[in-house]
Parts: sequence; structure tokens; C-alpha cells
Amino acid sequence: MLTTFVTGITLARTDFGLPWQARRETTYGGEFDLREHMTTLLERQTQLKQLDGLLAEAAGGRGRVVALAGEAGAGKTALVEAFVGRVGQGARILRSACEDLSVPDPLGPLYDLARDAQWALPQAIDQRQGQKLPLFSDALEIFEAKAGPSLLVIEDLHWADDATLDFVRFLGRRIVNTHILLLLTARTDRSEGQMRVRRALGEIPASSAVRIEVPLLSEAAVLSLAEMAGRDGDAIYRATAGNAFYVTELLSAENGTLPPASVRDAVLARAERLSAGARSMLDAVSVFPRRADGWALQGLCGVASAGQLAECVSNGLLDDLGDGYAFRHEIARRAIEMTLTNSQRRQFNQRALTALLEKGDVSTGRLVHHAVEAHNLQMVRELAPVAAREASRVGAHRDAAGYYEAALRQVDSLPEEERAALYEKYAFECHLIGRIDAAIEAQDHARRLHQAEGNKTSEGDCLRWLSRFAYLLGDRKAADMFGEQAVTLLENVPPGPELAMAYSNLAQLAMLAERLDDTLLLGDKAVALAERLDQPDIVCHALNNVGSAEQWLDLATGRQHLARSLEVALEQNFQEHAARAFTNSACVEMNQLDFAQARSFLERGINYCIENDLVTWRDYMRGVLAQLLLRQGEWEQAASEALDVIANDQATMLVRYPALVALAKLRMRRGDPAAEPLFAEMARFLERGEELQRLSPYAALMAERAWLGQGDKDEALALIDLAESLSPTRAVFGELACWRQLLTADSGPGDTAGMAAPHRLLLAGDWRAAAALWADMNALFEQGLALVRGDEAALRLALSIFEEFEARPVAFKVREIMRQSGVGHIARGPRQTTRANQAGLTLRQMEVLQLIERGFSNKRIAEHLTISPKTVDHHVSAVLGKLDAVSRGEATAAARDSGLL
Repeated sequence: MLTTFVTGITLARTDFGLPWQARRETTYGGEFDLREHMTTLLERQTQLKQLDGLLAEAAGGRGRVVALAGEAGAGKTALVEAFVGRVGQGARILRSACEDLSVPDPLGPLYDLARDAQWALPQAIDQRQGQKLPLFSDALEIFEAKAGPSLLVIEDLHWADDATLDFVRFLGRRIVNTHILLLLTARTDRSEGQMRVRRALGEIPASSAVRIEVPLLSEAAVLSLAEMAGRDGDAIYRATAGNAFYVTELLSAENGTLPPASVRDAVLARAERLSAGARSMLDAVSVFPRRADGWALQGLCGVASAGQLAECVSNGLLDDLGDGYAFRHEIARRAIEMTLTNSQRRQFNQRALTALLEKGDVSTGRLVHHAVEAHNLQMVRELAPVAAREASRVGAHRDAAGYYEAALRQVDSLPEEERAALYEKYAFECHLIGRIDAAIEAQDHARRLHQAEGNKTSEGDCLRWLSRFAYLLGDRKAADMFGEQAVTLLENVPPGPELAMAYSNLAQLAMLAERLDDTLLLGDKAVALAERLDQPDIVCHALNNVGSAEQWLDLATGRQHLARSLEVALEQNFQEHAARAFTNSACVEMNQLDFAQARSFLERGINYCIENDLVTWRDYMRGVLAQLLLRQGEWEQAASEALDVIANDQATMLVRYPALVALAKLRMRRGDPAAEPLFAEMARFLERGEELQRLSPYAALMAERAWLGQGDKDEALALIDLAESLSPTRAVFGELACWRQLLTADSGPGDTAGMAAPHRLLLAGDWRAAAALWADMNALFEQGLALVRGDEAALRLALSIFEEFEARPVAFKVREIMRQSGVGHIARGPRQTTRANQAGLTLRQMEVLQLIERGFSNKRIAEHLTISPKTVDHHVSAVLGKLDAVSRGEATAAARDSGLL
């Protein structure tokens, strides 16, 4: 049925959709070769046809990102090989892969692609001064074929560095109008690497990304292959569950009656057939992730290496790549590597390191990997900081932190000054990726080293950084303490950039506490000193603080200063300053109720942070965006944005806070009891420091909760009073003044000067004009809250608005007001709260579906949503039923196809 065997020739028929050419085999026989092909390509015709179609669309100018997803050994690489083989000369093909290094090699796959395209990437990085956006723009231009489509392949993306993921995101967001098909492979496990891949692909427009599952082989396929090989198909399927690589290994095992118990056993059994020299060569190759270059192996093993490698190839353990060798699968490589003793592993890695160093043009990341594995402490101390600087330069901050960690494990013999510098650089990288606890620990270690050396300038600068990190962690008291200590210490040494930045740090803390006069005073001191010292980064930072404070004093001037701060940051590539300028500019516009401008700043800022790996600022802005989306009536999208931030276990409380505000408000309005733990988390955060910008939204939430009859009115009014006492001007207090008036009808409006127009009108009793303004802003829920104060017609309109939002507790409150006002014939409202999406999923079921898509187990979903596992089981069953799916994978695939995810 499947094959015809002729001595020395393997002929394959096309029953399974792929015509393979007959090819002559040397040793180890054509039967193994055919079984390998058949195993890995069986039942893959659908995927190949889909890839053909996508490449044809790319040829027509409709580029895409395609992710082949499957478990290790499912046959992703074999599918890529088959597709590349059938493409032939029909496209420009550039190939690359990520490696399982101890710390990923920054932009490793891009170097591979550049090499195939004959593009000098190192020089390009130098020309662009490490700035990713211009560099990636150059790459896009280089990879766009002059004629016909370009097929770019990046395999094993789950091992990618952050800069490579940034490149994938960059290309994915611009690929639609190109002739490029970007083909990725990634595992479907729940590793950290896979979750990062999932997040990266999730930030590519859905219309530009296609996910193709590479499933396990069916039982029928395994039985057919086993019958062809004269093996027990039932036993093989039970052992492998259809894993293509494992099936291949068992079909090739010598003992056909007793199959190996695991794929590792199958690989080792095949390795035992080798001669002693070939087995030693196999061990040497196993310490090279992905592939070993021929010249490196000759340096390791001498002239005998050629024969030994040929033996490994003929026994089906290695593939001959022409200029190098690689295991047929990472599973096999790991199986062999795990048999090495510690001394063998160190010895082989040291020999590999020596060979690579002699070559001279090997990436620093690969050198560090082998130095670490060889326990060559001297080389780790020498190379790891270099690799860290290279990674940081291209925005791979997570990987830079990893290299600094490797270096810091070997620092005891370094002078104190060098050790302190390493700790400071490590702290900086950690804070950029949201690991604030680690940043504080490292920075304090550096501070103590500087203190021991009597270096007051560096000690003061460390204190200033500790102030910043403490604030990011949500510890306002510690932030103020460290900030004051920094200025006190630095004012007693000759003034330098450190003092200018310490002034600006205190100005920032004052601005965040709404101490406007202090902000302007300290900000002016920082700008004056920084300009005298020609420090544009500090000028940029200080202008940001001053502009944010001036929004309440002179809005036009404040906007000018913020715009200048953002301009300088972007021109000079001050990435964190740029992210902060985007954030504060957006918050100013939110305060002024200019939602269009706020959205523009947020979208630009989030994209900037995504492309520059600024996780902390990205997530903070996504929380603010969730609040804006809630205001604009896009509740489902608001919930999605907020959940993504809150689901990030690495996010600090400060970063989570805006998302908590949005999600808590949404859940409260829909009567979802899962709002309660969010309220509790916000209250705990406020215990560490009562800043007005955090207190105000919490007080507004508690006021709305009390109005709905779900909370304590006196507590809400006390919070409003506290916020009023902290407000630098009445302009800040508009929303809370409106809530106070709603909770206590006899409350006077007070001074409304400077407040936003809808608040000012509402406090003056002109609910109709206020509602009209909210409607013009597309803030329909706020329109409804204004209408609640109106006549019967207004109340009926408000009720319809709240029912449209499925805000059941709010609608219930409006009906109560209508009854108390003597309004008759009040609509009962919808009996069913199911969302009006095509699948009929409720909001809670949508949240469960999103978490299923992120790989959460039922237990973890229960913990995340603070509901019982039994309730989660019910929701999961409902989701599967409504999507007509029999598994989680089918459910998420169906949701993606229908646009729900």
C-alpha cells in the first residue's frame, strides 16, 4: 500500500499527498529512510496545502506570519523541510533557528537570516547604534524579495531571545503588505519560553498571523507504519501516543518484539551500536545546541573525526548538513548529553570553547554558553559582561540580565569597584524587565560596596536608584527616604550629573504626590544643573516631571514641556524616558477627558515599549488603556487588556494598579463577585502610601460601590474627604465631587473652577448638558450616570444604556430610583445575561476562554478568578459546548477562527 522496496533504492508512492523522489541510500538501508519520511510526513497534507496557499498569497503581496505549533517530536521540522523542498526555486528562502543555550544569543536567528541574504548585520548594528527600530526596518527592506516571495524560517522560537521576539513582533505588524512569509516553529508546552512566544504572537494583528497545529499521528497512521515494518502497532501507539519522532525511533529499534520504554532508551540503544571512537564523537557533538560546525569538530577530535561522523550519520543518529552536523532532533541530543558525566561535559565544552575561540567570529553568547558549561570561571568573568552589553544594546534586556547573573556568580575575585559596577548594571536590566525585587537587592549590594570604598558620589547615585526601584515596587515611604538620603549625600560632594538626577527624582516624587510647588522648584534645579553639565537625558527626565505637574497650573505649557521631553527621548534613544513621556502625556489627556489624544499616546507608547522590550511601561500603559476602553464602552477589550496585565506574575503592584482599577470597575458594574479580591488588593497597595493618583480611582470605586448598595457610604465619603485634602487644586477633584453629590443629595458643588466641563455642569445641576458632552465623547456609561439625575425620559434612557452594557446592579439601581420617583411600566430587562457574540459566551466564559488559551489549568483558572474549581469545570464545559469543541485546543482554535481570540 505504502511503498515498494528495490535493492538500494527507496521508492515512495503519493498516497499521503507528497511525492518523494527516489534516492539511492548508502548504509543502514532505505527502509529506515522511508519510515522516517513516512512517519514525519504522514497526515500532513492539509498543513502543506495551507502553507502552499499562504506562500501564494505572499507572492501576491499579502504577507503573513505562520506559527507551526506542536509538542517536541511532533514533526514540525520535518514539515518545514517538506515545504521548503516543494517550494524549490519558487521563492527566496532564508533559514534560521534558535538554540537551547544557557542564555539565548541576542538576535541569533537574525544573524543566520542576514548571512543567507549576504547582509553584514554586525556593521548594520553599529551604523544604527544598536537602535532596534531602524535596524529592523533595514532588515525588512533587505528580506523583501525583488522578484517573487521571500520565505523566512525561524525554528524553535521557544528558545528565542527577547530581541528576536521583538523582531518577530516588528515584522508581524508590518508584514501584511509585503511579499514575505515568515514561518516559525514552536513547542506547545507550558514553559516560560513558550508563554513568551504566545505573548509575542498575540501582539501581532490577528489578520497577519496564522497558527497551524502539528498534531500527533493518529492510531490508524501508527498501525499502518508498524504493519509495513512488521512491528506491533498497538504496542508502539501505546508507548508513543503518536509522537512522530518516538514512532520513528521505535520502528528503527533492533528489538522488534520488545520496544524501548522511552525515546531516550531508543536513542541510547542505537548509540550503543557505534564503535568507541564514533560514540565519543557523538558525545562531543551533543554539547553543541542545534548544530556543530565541521571545523569545530575537527578541532575537537582531530583527523579521525570524518570517519567517526560518517558512522554516526550512517546509523541514523546525526544529519550531515554539508558544513556541519546535527542530531536529527533535540530530544536525541539531550538524551545523549544527559549520559555524560560532569567531568565529560566540562571537558567537551572546554574543547568546544577552545575551538570556537580560535575561529574568532563566533557570537559572544555561544562562547559564554560553553564557558559556563565548562565551568571556566575566568572566561565567564571575561565574556559574560561583554555579552550582556551586546544584548542590552539591541534591547534584549532579559538576556542581558541573564549574562550579568552568570558574571556575578564569579565576581568574588574582582576588585570592589568592578563588582559594584556589575551589580549596578544587573539592577538596571532587572528593573527594565519588571524584576524589581532583584533590582533592589543588586543595587543595595552595589551601594554597600561603594560605601566601603568611601565613594560618596556613587553611593548617592545608588540611593537615588533605590528610591526609584522602591517606588516601582509600591513602597512610597522607602522611595521618599532613599530619595532624600541621595540628595543629602550628593550635596556634600562636587555637583555632578548624579546630583542633577537626584533633584529630578525628588521632583518626580513630588509630582506623583501632587506637590506642585515642590515639583517646579526641584525640577528647575535639575534642569539648570543638567543643562550646565550637558546632560540631555536628565533634562528630558526633569521636563517630564515639570510638564506633568503644570497640567493643573498652565495646561498649554505643561503639554509643551511633555512634548519636548518625548521629542528629546526619541531623538536620543532614551528608551525609558520615552516610555515615561508617553505614559504621562496619555495620563494628562485622560485627566482632561481628551480620549482621542490619550488613545493616540497610549497606542504609540505601547507599540514603542513592545518593540523595545520595556515590559514594565508596556503593562502600565495597557492598564491605563483598559481604563480608557472602559470609558469608551469597549468593555470586552478592556477586560482582555486588564487580564493580560494582571496575569503577568512578574508585574509589580504599581504596574498592576491601573489594570486593577479597570477590571474591578467592570466586574462591579456587572455584579461579578470576583471584583472583591481586586478591591482588597488595591486597598493593601494604598496602605503603603496614599498618593492622590492612586487614591482617587479607589475612592471613586468605593463611592460607586456604595451608591449601588454594595459598600459602606460613610467609608466612601471618608475616602473622598481624604482625596480632597490631598488635591492641590479643585480641578483635580471633579469626578469625586460628583460622586459625593450623588451619595449626599444636600452636598453643595463647592468651587468648580478648572474642573472638566461635564463635572462642572453636573455639579451645577445641568445634567442634560453634561450627558450630552459625555455622549459626544462616546463615554456612554458616564452619560447614563448623568441621566440618572434627570427626568423620566432621562431615567429610561439611562436604564437602556446600562442594560446594553449588561450592568445588572446599575440597572437595578436605576429601576429602584424610577420606582421611588413614581415612574410606571418599568422594563424588567433581559432575563439572560449572555453576551451578544456569535458563540453566546458570557463575560465570565470569555475570561475562562482567554485563560485556557494562555495554557492555564482549571486549578490555576480557579485561583486566578477566585472561584471554585467546580465552577471552573462548569465554565470550561460550557465554553467547549458553545464552541462545539471536544478539547481545549479545539476550543481555542475555533475561537481564533471566529475572531473571539
